[in-house]
Amino acid sequence: MHKARNQDSALHRYQGKSLVDKCKRLLYNEGMSKKLKILLVCGSGASTSFMAAKMRLAARDSGLVLDIAARSEGDISNYIGEVDAIMVGPHLSGDYDHLVKTYGDECRIILMDKSYYSKLDGKSAIEHLLKELKLK
Repeated sequence: MHKARNQDSALHRYQGKSLVDKCKRLLYNEGMSKKLKILLVCGSGASTSFMAAKMRLAARDSGLVLDIAARSEGDISNYIGEVDAIMVGPHLSGDYDHLVKTYGDECRIILMDKSYYSKLDGKSAIEHLLKELKLK
C-alpha cells in the first residue's frame, strides 16, 4: 500500500511539472525518446541546409538532442504539427510577420539573426533557439 501511495505521489509530481521542465527533458533526452524538432527555412532551403549541419554539430557537442532539418519556405505547411519551432533565415525577415500570423499558433516562429547566420555559427544559433524557447 505504501508503494502504491508513493507511486501516486510521484505521478502527481510528474504531472505537475511545467512545460519548460518537460522540454528540458526532451532537449537533453533524459529518458525520453522524442526529440525536439526544429525546421530551418529560407527561400530554397540551400543556405539553411548549411546552418542546420552546423547546428546539429553544436547540439551534439553540447549534449543536446535535437532533430534539425532545412527546407524551403514553400514547404512549411507540410511540417506544421510535426515541428516544435521554425527558424526563419534573416533574408526572409519581410515574411516573418506573415509566418507568425499563419503558423504562430502551431509552433514557435523564430527569426534567425544575421550575426550568426552569415558566419554559419551553429553554437550561437542553438543559444538563440534555447533562449527563444525559454529553455536557457
